[in-house]
Amino acid sequence: MDILSHDVLIIGGGGAGLRAAIAVAETNPKLSIAVISKVYPMRSHTVSAEGGAAAVIKPNDSLDYHAYDTISGGDWMCDQDAVEAFVKEAPQEMLQLEHWGCPWSRQEDGKIAVRPFGGMKIERTWFAADKTGFHMLHALFQTTLKYDPIQRYDEWFVTKLLVDDGRCQGVVAIELATGKIQAIAAKAVIICTGGCGRVFPFTTNANIKNGDGMALAYRAGVPLKDMEFVQYHPTGLPFTGILITEAARSEGGWMLNKDGYRYLQDYNLGKPEPKPVLRSMELGPRDRLSQAFVKEMEKGRTLKGPYGDYVHLDIRHLGEKVINTKLPFVRELCLKYENIDPIKEMIPVRPVVHYMMGGVHTDIRGATPLKGLYAAGEVACVSINGANRLGSNSLTELLVFGARAGKAAAHFAADQKAPNPAIAALALDETERIERQFLWKKGGTERIAVLRKEMHQAMEEGAGIYRNRASLQKSAEIIRNLQERFSDLAITDQSFTFNTEITAAMELSYMLDVAEAIIQSALQRTESRGSHQRTDHPQRNDQNFLAHSLAYRNESGPPRMEYLPVTITRWPPGERVYGR
Repeated sequence: MDILSHDVLIIGGGGAGLRAAIAVAETNPKLSIAVISKVYPMRSHTVSAEGGAAAVIKPNDSLDYHAYDTISGGDWMCDQDAVEAFVKEAPQEMLQLEHWGCPWSRQEDGKIAVRPFGGMKIERTWFAADKTGFHMLHALFQTTLKYDPIQRYDEWFVTKLLVDDGRCQGVVAIELATGKIQAIAAKAVIICTGGCGRVFPFTTNANIKNGDGMALAYRAGVPLKDMEFVQYHPTGLPFTGILITEAARSEGGWMLNKDGYRYLQDYNLGKPEPKPVLRSMELGPRDRLSQAFVKEMEKGRTLKGPYGDYVHLDIRHLGEKVINTKLPFVRELCLKYENIDPIKEMIPVRPVVHYMMGGVHTDIRGATPLKGLYAAGEVACVSINGANRLGSNSLTELLVFGARAGKAAAHFAADQKAPNPAIAALALDETERIERQFLWKKGGTERIAVLRKEMHQAMEEGAGIYRNRASLQKSAEIIRNLQERFSDLAITDQSFTFNTEITAAMELSYMLDVAEAIIQSALQRTESRGSHQRTDHPQRNDQNFLAHSLAYRNESGPPRMEYLPVTITRWPPGERVYGR
């Protein structure tokens, strides 16, 4: 088969992928760069991020403050060398993005405006109204257009990493418009495909976020790190899961139970005081707020709806001017998807899966243990997010570690010979697998929607906000059974042009792999830390579990688990506190 070739290939056209492409082009303009994405880049999920991006900019702030907020908020699971690099480079990346055209909101004196965000003790979240990701992605995309070496493969679906001689040397992908299966060789590959929230039934994540990149690396022998840490966002719309940004609470929104009571004052969100002060309790860490919702539900204090229990987010008291100026997208979402106007009515919300702290194991440069393979963004675990990501760190992470991975991959690719011709045989094997398992498959009794629904139910019931050994073991058995049933999947559409049934089937196979890694990682961590809450092991256990979990794929059974010590530089583990 014919093989296309580039020096650096980036999988994913969102914030991390585009930032990595720019970094490669700036590091070595002679390199040929490919960005391959299953959607047009401006449809990448970065576009939906609303609230803001964190970086030190104000005189009352410091890099040490930002680092400590991140580390303590992550319940001491963060690698502190990575956090220190992150907070140091964050302001530079944010200013660079402004020079590329991102319209940061400003104060009346013209200085950058910042807002408070959950878990941050100091206001350091830059924002562009409440469409921050949209504006960031536009600025990055427009900037990539000026670099001739960057070539895009829009609406291509990657099915396999090509690994030969211990090195990642390219990918096999399907051109969705034609169904053509194509091998693309590369001296270095960077995975920037985002998270895997769609493994769960209620999520803020778009339909494209199915853990593709995580599964690709996992199948190539790269471990998935800290997959047990799944972040629920406390304010998603009950039916769609669409995010109501934390900015709604940072501007002064209230969380109310069915009695109209600000229930968060009854919960210790990690502050040293007996109760959090009223002005800041809605800005507690996301994991703590989501856990408080469950407690309210158990006490019968939530409201009942067709899609489960919910509470209210009230921003009416902010007034029409503030809402239209600082939260216009929140109002737009409520009007379109709930048929309510938040200027006059309260917003129904419930915790929904939002972000994966875990992902592909990388070092501080974005390099994975597989030579030639790098990862950045939510798909990767470097780890700066630990057991609970602080709001507004993720958009900055895309920039900092997208740039770092791009630079590292560029240097690596410049020293490599052309990919081994032997990868042609690997690509042919993958082509035959796709044709046999999907394109030309006959028979089968299982349906994609049925398997996916059962996976969702298993993940929600067994690996949700609270877990225990029995629930996790039951879910593990269900996921293993679904993996076996997947081989009997029925494929009825055998067309070549935009065959969404086949891509949905492949995405389901990715999700089942990732789901297994989440469950087994959670099963083995017999403690409670951050977003990982074991009712049968309620205490944090630094003696045995101040370590990252590494899940290695095992085709004949559950993944093999190993552990890697957390890197501690300056901040020894202590009590997790919130507030000043």
